[in-house]
Amino acid sequence: MAMAIPRTRYARSGDCRIAYQVIGNGSIDLVFVPGIISNLDLQWEDTGFGRLMRRLSAFARVIQFDKRGTGLSDRVDANDLPSLAERVDDIRAVMDAAGSGRAVLLGASEGAALSIAFAAVQPSWVRALILYGGYAHFQSGVMGSEALDGFIGTIEGAWGTGASLPLFVPGRAKDERFQAWWARFERLSASPTAALALMRMNARIDVRDQLQSISVPTLVIHRREDVWAKFAAGRQLAQKIAGARFVELSGRDHPIWTGEIDRVADEIEEFVTGVRPAPSHHRVLLTILAARLIAPERLARRLGDGRWREHLDQFRQAAAGTIARFGGEVAGGGTEEICAHFASPARAVGCALALRDPAAALELKLALGIHTGEVELHDGALSGYALHLTERISNYAEAGQVLVSAVVSDLASGSGFHFVEHPVNPPMESDGRLRLFSVMAEQHLEPLARPVKTPSLEALSNREREVLELVADGLSNAAVAEELNLSEHTAKRHVANILVKLDLPTRAAAAAMMARQRSA
Repeated sequence: MAMAIPRTRYARSGDCRIAYQVIGNGSIDLVFVPGIISNLDLQWEDTGFGRLMRRLSAFARVIQFDKRGTGLSDRVDANDLPSLAERVDDIRAVMDAAGSGRAVLLGASEGAALSIAFAAVQPSWVRALILYGGYAHFQSGVMGSEALDGFIGTIEGAWGTGASLPLFVPGRAKDERFQAWWARFERLSASPTAALALMRMNARIDVRDQLQSISVPTLVIHRREDVWAKFAAGRQLAQKIAGARFVELSGRDHPIWTGEIDRVADEIEEFVTGVRPAPSHHRVLLTILAARLIAPERLARRLGDGRWREHLDQFRQAAAGTIARFGGEVAGGGTEEICAHFASPARAVGCALALRDPAAALELKLALGIHTGEVELHDGALSGYALHLTERISNYAEAGQVLVSAVVSDLASGSGFHFVEHPVNPPMESDGRLRLFSVMAEQHLEPLARPVKTPSLEALSNREREVLELVADGLSNAAVAEELNLSEHTAKRHVANILVKLDLPTRAAAAAMMARQRSA
């Protein structure tokens, strides 16, 4: 269940305006202090970020903001970088604007250092500290001068392309969709010049002398193989802050909203409320539909940003209505994709076919994938291998095509659809056993997005020729199945394959062609 993007407001901090959002209505305020870059609106497109915010806002009133120089906040002068004291005061300005006199500070990455500095100078405003993937000294906790020079060179030459992804989220570096989103995240969070300025500001961070002055309860969370902030840096925070509790997690990805999100949220909720949350997830068997737009950038370029956004909004509204009409529920998705789940495979297939009409009316090219499998259902959100597999299936689909797994084709047998095996190259699995099928509605038997072929019996297998002979003799699918000792579903599938291979619209046309062959 996706959360609506909260309203963005602005707090004045000196001459700078800081963008912030408030989520949830809990009795405890929790201020999320982000890392090097952020964008309050764009972050909600990532399902991991949305899940984290949903978990935190269930027990707290979450206040999040874009630091000066990032996202929706005012930019900084690259020649006149703000001091640490000015950046720390931005936290006070946001809390004051949000009506928070005392809060728990959740500082991630660079935000951990800012939270430490704030707690040291404004202890009466801080109930507790949570430091995730943090460090007190940039040069020793993240990278030295030589490595920093190399990173700055990367920013200067490739900022906005997603080139920094392996340095922050190596686990998603080969995910083309996430890489494209990360490139937008770079561009919309900071310009190349601003990114350089931010890195130079971060390189100055050193709050080691303030650690011993922290007197509020503190939780330190750090991943053992964090690719950005060294594990030793997190351990040092816990050792230097009196009474701090240290939690070690596995994984290499640096952002707090990747990896073991629920584990992070569990630790935070227990620390803040004193109660360990009971597991609310369970595994359920569902049919998942993933619909993605093909080459949306071409239409966006032709229409312009304004009309393109109108087209997307209209399609999402139409899609939501179609999904509901077929008994499904929207389960999230990014800007250019929609995900939904159904209790019935046949309803999912019917919905996929129906979604093509509103897409075509808006000049959108849609590719759809469907799979049935067990997923984790946690507070209305889906996760698990079956969800990822469905998204991969949609990647194999062409414009206007609906591809389903063999599980779906078997479960939807007799529902009025024909499933034609779709070659997969390269195979989706190393053992090549996962098979995909293209969907055709029974009423027209016209395959989706297939090339024109010249009819030839040589394209048929021996079994398909046997089936065609019986069809030409006037036998029904049930009679063909009985004659050849097949199931009726298998006979129907053979007939559908024959029509595809011979490029024919109906069984009658196939029978007529066979009759001509006999008389030749």
